[in-house]
Amino acid sequence: MFAAWIGYLLDGFDFVLITLVLTEIADEFHLSTATAASLISGAFITRWLGGALLGALGDRYGRRTAMVASILLYSLGTFACGFAWGYSSLFAARLVIGLGMAGEYSVSATYVLETWPARWRNRASGFLISGYAGGTVVAAELYKWVVPHWGWRWMFWIGVLPVLVALWVRRSLPEAGDWHREIGASGSGPEGERPHPFRPLFTGRRRWPNAVLAPTASAALYCVFTPVGAGYVPWLSGVAALCLVAFAVQLGGRRGWLLYVSLMATVFCAFLYSWPVQALLPTYLKTDLGYAPGQVTDVMFYAGFGTMAGCWLAGYTGDRLGTRRAYACTLLASLAFVFPVFAVRDHLPLLGVLVFGLLALSQGISGILPKYLAGHFPTATRAASLGFVYNVGALGGAVAPVLGAHLAEGMPLGRALAVLTFGLTLLVVLLVGGNVPHRLGRLLDRQAPDDHLLPEPDAGAGIPGGALPRPATGETPR
Repeated sequence: MFAAWIGYLLDGFDFVLITLVLTEIADEFHLSTATAASLISGAFITRWLGGALLGALGDRYGRRTAMVASILLYSLGTFACGFAWGYSSLFAARLVIGLGMAGEYSVSATYVLETWPARWRNRASGFLISGYAGGTVVAAELYKWVVPHWGWRWMFWIGVLPVLVALWVRRSLPEAGDWHREIGASGSGPEGERPHPFRPLFTGRRRWPNAVLAPTASAALYCVFTPVGAGYVPWLSGVAALCLVAFAVQLGGRRGWLLYVSLMATVFCAFLYSWPVQALLPTYLKTDLGYAPGQVTDVMFYAGFGTMAGCWLAGYTGDRLGTRRAYACTLLASLAFVFPVFAVRDHLPLLGVLVFGLLALSQGISGILPKYLAGHFPTATRAASLGFVYNVGALGGAVAPVLGAHLAEGMPLGRALAVLTFGLTLLVVLLVGGNVPHRLGRLLDRQAPDDHLLPEPDAGAGIPGGALPRPATGETPR
């Protein structure tokens, strides 16, 4: 848990840097707010690919190996940001960060969930995701001291430090429990060989069409979120969506494709409600409220600790009420804070308290999102499936800051953020609370278990926590 939590903390630190120094970068490179916001989107463009590839690496060779690769990728990408000489070079470095952080999410989540006892896996998920919020707090504190004295580039150069953590992880950690028992210990999966989640995509008749789909999706996404695609965004978005849905249909198979697509849509909406605030809050504080760097740090401090506290609360609530019920009820409670946050202007302590409450309930509940998603997939393909579904859905995080910035052209930025957050939070409540993805999946696969992360009733007898995995066949326990 500690190793994965540190990986998440440094992941959050590296990723949030761009939101803190966005105005400084826009001033130096002479960028509009919308163009600068696309730099945040850059890391999301490659996340679908990074989550899938590094997740597949984790399914085949172990969660630990994929964790190391993920940390190295996002650390080196962050370091490269400090040498950017313009918009294009900075955007390219952000693409590398997206590859690494996608793998970190999927592999670290499966690593922890497969190691902790089944009855505590919601709180394990919440504890883990709180590390990301801790990284945002550390970044905000450093911003106050580093940027005024040495400039924004030093924030990114400091971001290379996670390489040391990767070396320690590689040397010291054991392998994840479920993966080791089902695959690693015997050297094979249930079909006599180690899992290869993408073999069906790049063998036989599908090989050449899929070899075209992958670069097509990446190129379309790049054009959508950069000035290159100006004037063609709706068409390019449609092309990218069709390519990614085609991959989801193939990965899910005849009985699982509807589950994959519906989970992708749910995660997409979750990012759309959460990322306008997460990405553009520093910009709102500096532009609309005129806050100085020290005041921005104070508010981000409240936000970061609010998210951390919310992740811890979500873990305990999820284990007590159930994952879906806890998710829906907490999001409903968060709606009471949305409009008050953007109504306060000149009272920093009150704003901090309201931001703490909003982030604790709306962002903090994402602490059990890995548990919610991972329970839909068996061990042999869990990391790749979670990585693909989550990180394709995470494209909502790429859309969110740009959408918020465009809405702000016709209304105050604060009002735009409040409207997006309130409306899309309600939509996610309906999707998760109504168990829509699972219900749709059951239309094609009547035998799909409710939760692959729960053991059979008697499987855990004599074992602490009852943490034995479900059978790899995915049959419903009798």
